[in-house]
Amino acid sequence: MAMTVDAPTVAPTTAAESPITSQPVGAGFGAPWIRSTGDLAWKLVGIGLAVALVFYVVSLVQIVFVALFLALVFTSVLLPLGDLYDRVMPRGLAMAASLLTAVLAVGGLVTYVVSSVVSRWEELATEFGTGLTDLAALVTDIPLVASLGTPGDWLEDGGAWLQDNAGSYAGTAAQSAGIIGEGATAVVLAIFCTVFFLTQGGRMWRWVLSLVPADRHDRWESAAGAGWTAFSGFTRGMFFVALADGVLAGVFLSVVGVPLALPLSVVVFLGAFVPMIGPVAAIVVAALVALAAKGPVLALVVLIGMVVVAQIDANVLQPLITGKQVSLHPVVMALVVAGGSVVGGLLGAVVAVPLTAVTWAVISTLRKTPALVTTSGTAPGTQPGDGAD
Repeated sequence: MAMTVDAPTVAPTTAAESPITSQPVGAGFGAPWIRSTGDLAWKLVGIGLAVALVFYVVSLVQIVFVALFLALVFTSVLLPLGDLYDRVMPRGLAMAASLLTAVLAVGGLVTYVVSSVVSRWEELATEFGTGLTDLAALVTDIPLVASLGTPGDWLEDGGAWLQDNAGSYAGTAAQSAGIIGEGATAVVLAIFCTVFFLTQGGRMWRWVLSLVPADRHDRWESAAGAGWTAFSGFTRGMFFVALADGVLAGVFLSVVGVPLALPLSVVVFLGAFVPMIGPVAAIVVAALVALAAKGPVLALVVLIGMVVVAQIDANVLQPLITGKQVSLHPVVMALVVAGGSVVGGLLGAVVAVPLTAVTWAVISTLRKTPALVTTSGTAPGTQPGDGAD
């Protein structure tokens, strides 16, 4: 009988089990839009903390920040003039000549205003006393004002109030003196920095650029150039706005017959460079001169007219002229100035527009730079793996 070998029994095979894949933690949490919104929220929180840190550091070194800002403004204004002088004289001498020209120009304008007022001081003082007398007679005829007493009673009560509050005013005066001292320090430091920015600005920038990896020099150059163009545009826009304010004020004051119309227009021109405080001071000076020369009626007309000029400055000229120079929409400029004044007061209102313009120009340039990257994924002139942005 033949022996047969049983075939080995094989257990039935089951379908291959699918491998277990590990999922990252949190990958299945919520819809994709929730995860993307969360990532954006954290990025916004980080940006907010960075901005808050910048504001905190600036508050600690406010004088240095103001001096540096003024130095950049002076440099942007004087650099074209220095380049013009550079055609006929050495570079260092040309920049010194541009600074001297600016000092002489501002000094000449101030001297003209002061000499014009001094030459008519006695006449203005007499007319001012007459104007005050007419004003007192006018207001005493008003029933509501007459019930408050005579102008003599007002002066007596005002003198008593000043004596009672002399201590607080002494403290305020000391605080004001300290602020004036800090302002003078900032101006002196700004002029000192301006001299070096004009004469050694290129060398200083090359030193800063040497701290950056060589493969990123072009990107830094482009971003810095865009930021400087925006900042220079802001200063040019401010000059055109101030010039327009001076012309409008001069024409208006001449038409209504206010004496010293031309010197007052120079005051308006200079005051336009100091936001908020400068225009208000120019309005007060013009109204006082009108009161002294022609009486309270013309002073009221001048006050209303100068307020209209100031509104044209703030709501028309600055958004259109300065906004065009810095490539910002007028609505954006208005919101930026309002936000800057809320956060930083007068200083915030002054620096809000140029800082926003520079930041936007730099970000726009950096966003365009990756378009120069080649198809291999690396920037021209760099090796793979260099990490060029």
